[in-house]
Amino acid sequence: MKKSILFILLTGFVFSLSFAQETEETPGIPVTVFESNFLVDDQTTQVGDKKTLGFAIQHKFATVNNGVSDLWGLYGPGTNIRLALDYVPVKNLQIGAGISKGKMMTDLNAKWAILKQTDNNKVPVSVALYGVIGIDGREADAFETGKVVDTKGETMPQSIELMDKVSYFSQLIVSRKFTEWLSVQAGASFTHYNMAAWNQNHDLVGLHALGRVKISPQSSLTFNYNAPLKIEAISEQTEMPSYKPNLAIGWQISTFTHAFQIYVSNAASMIPQENMMFTSSGFDKDGIAIGFTITRLWAF
Repeated sequence: MKKSILFILLTGFVFSLSFAQETEETPGIPVTVFESNFLVDDQTTQVGDKKTLGFAIQHKFATVNNGVSDLWGLYGPGTNIRLALDYVPVKNLQIGAGISKGKMMTDLNAKWAILKQTDNNKVPVSVALYGVIGIDGREADAFETGKVVDTKGETMPQSIELMDKVSYFSQLIVSRKFTEWLSVQAGASFTHYNMAAWNQNHDLVGLHALGRVKISPQSSLTFNYNAPLKIEAISEQTEMPSYKPNLAIGWQISTFTHAFQIYVSNAASMIPQENMMFTSSGFDKDGIAIGFTITRLWAF
């Protein structure tokens, strides 16, 4: 199954390169499909111009289920925050790094814009590859008593090394701006954790969709939907873990250099592999929380 997934991703990658070569003669003008490289927690196909530096502040409050007692999560104990920088050193390539309160996570990420939609529709879609390496920064005593080598197998003595704390997320994303007011994006992803708990898998495949609907020149309604797939062929468990999709609905205000997004979501993390592997609550009053994302761009 893993080989089939890799084959599909590589086939799409090769096709994209071939398509790009065929359209070099009539490139057209690239279209700005999304105003920001972020839409809530998800990356869009957008990559800035060369030498563009971006700074992001992402914040999620606690769930809203306590109501007015903690101001619908604003003063709750389960808050999470991420600070991140990204930079475009060469055309169409974005690299970045971030730190999160949740699990003291450090992430390194990169995104390559393979294709960009053009105004003459010679290139009808934008295509990008996105990857994240996450490093859990907690001490060894925050983990379980031993490593999982074979599911339900013998417990090894506790010895948590750096590579055990590493996780990976890779994604192929495709987007299109249909009109001035409607842009949508879809994608597929593969998540891997070097170390997994007894009741979890090391690998997970997911599907993704997001979009924005403009309601004014600067304001948009947004949505994100990320669905883990329960594929028995790559599962290590006799009973599939209770993966749940995460959904976000929000509002975005954007300018040329700033974007502000406020939303509600049932995903607790800001790291994609965490949201895919560990979302266990539904999109209801017991699971949703208010969050916001602020991005700022500088051109050098």
